[in-house]
Amino acid sequence: MLPTRDQLPRIFQANLARLFDRVILPGMDVLTVHDHLEQGEATSLDQFLDRAAAQVDNYTANEAAKAFTLTLAAVFERQLSIWARAIHATGSADMSKLRGFQQHLAACAEQAGIDLVAESLEANLTQMFVVANVVRHGEGESCEKLRALAPSFWDSGASDYHDLLAGQPIPSEHLRIHRNDLIRYIWATTRFWGLADPLPMALTDPPYWVE
Repeated sequence: MLPTRDQLPRIFQANLARLFDRVILPGMDVLTVHDHLEQGEATSLDQFLDRAAAQVDNYTANEAAKAFTLTLAAVFERQLSIWARAIHATGSADMSKLRGFQQHLAACAEQAGIDLVAESLEANLTQMFVVANVVRHGEGESCEKLRALAPSFWDSGASDYHDLLAGQPIPSEHLRIHRNDLIRYIWATTRFWGLADPLPMALTDPPYWVE
């Protein structure tokens, strides 16, 4: 009988892949996204309503991408916690004092012998987690951290997005997450578990790529 700690990475990887392939990717692909949102005075009520509908389409697609990032981050963080407890149960390492995502990520990577710097694995996983915190909490420390880590997520000159909230612009509401960002995150999470998998035929090169 294989130890639980050895079985879990493959199960985690498969569960993440199924969630992405069956729910997240189809969910994103079914949403309508417009490359450009028309501005200026509308010449008719129908044109005004079409423009408003396009704004809602793009806003909704961005909200979905942010929500799916939160989902991936939550699942991966829970998996790290479960695996840390399984490692602790074997007596090979004391994982009982770990707190938070970064400590669990570092400790689990150390146990698996994973180089988090290689291929920007840690950078992608950390970015995913910080995005999730911004989606969850809005303004605050995580938002400021993400603006430093990934300023490209904010584009004040973008012609394909219009914030639907009333009042002064809120930075966390202008966070833009795209389909390719989700692909980077699913690659990083499944890559991590592939590298942690000690069993034969481990999938260390997940079949996801940014277009």
